Amino acid sequence: MAVNIATMKKKYQNMFFLFGVIVLAVMLTQLDYNQVWNGLKSAGYWFFAVVALWAFLYIFNTATWYIIIKSGSEEKTKINFFWLYKITVSGFALNYTTPCGLMGGEPYRIMALSPKIGTERASSSVILYAMTHIFSHFIFWILSILLYLITEPLNFLSGIILALAGAFCVLGVWFFIKGYRKGMAVRLMNFMSHIPGIKKWAGGFVGKHKEQLDTVDRQIAALHNQNRKSFVSAVLLELACRFCSAFEIMFVLLVLSPDVSYAQCVLILAFTSLFANLMFFIPLQLGGREGGFMMSTAGLAMSASAGIFVALIVRIRELIWTAIGLLLINLEKKKK
Repeated sequence: MAVNIATMKKKYQNMFFLFGVIVLAVMLTQLDYNQVWNGLKSAGYWFFAVVALWAFLYIFNTATWYIIIKSGSEEKTKINFFWLYKITVSGFALNYTTPCGLMGGEPYRIMALSPKIGTERASSSVILYAMTHIFSHFIFWILSILLYLITEPLNFLSGIILALAGAFCVLGVWFFIKGYRKGMAVRLMNFMSHIPGIKKWAGGFVGKHKEQLDTVDRQIAALHNQNRKSFVSAVLLELACRFCSAFEIMFVLLVLSPDVSYAQCVLILAFTSLFANLMFFIPLQLGGREGGFMMSTAGLAMSASAGIFVALIVRIRELIWTAIGLLLINLEKKKK
């Protein structure tokens, strides 16, 4: 049985790795390499600061998942933090290359963690981390709307946009708080059972695995209902990661303008991430991220070229960390 499990795990690791490499190769063909080279020359040493920053930011993501795993059961669970860091980086690499984002990295994380804590606990911890990651985005967007009201002049059009964005974020916060209290697995599968093309599969899955899905939902609700300290710590870590990631934009814009403020960088990140996440079905959010940067910089009275430059450097950084994540999958596969 152990041999069969190891063989199956290696098979899926190969599948994840090959899929990621193929998509990454396709994305590399879409780059204008003259533009990339000119952008790198302009950024200079700040580009290395941007790449290194994400080695630090992934520690926040790993720490959040680590807290969730440790809080999910009274049993003592020995998980190596550095190993979990590698799985986190690889999971985000697969999310970047997969349409609908969470469809790639989350199954890989469950597969990697299951041998250590069991499939149900691994599933609940991964779902709960994904919920916390998305939930922190909604909180970040709400705080960014308040920051805009404090620091930027308001006109009729921007007021309408902020009102709509605020209503969307409040609705998102309400939805996830409800999901934390009652679980999300069964609700998610029931929702998928109404989507054409997969509703037959999803309906059959719920019928066969109702007991396991209920267990996962109970474990998801346990962190919120029984361990509020861990829940708050996980959300604050993810929220801190959002605010720290604004330094990436600040590092890039310092090349163009030494007068750029941190508050402006937070607002650019908030608007761009909101716009890009609304286009979640595109791998690496191609086009959506670039459009978001251009609109957000224009909204803060910056030039369109500044938005294009930031988008280019961020895109190259994403490709580098995607390649690192895929390499870690391959190294883990060889180790096993």
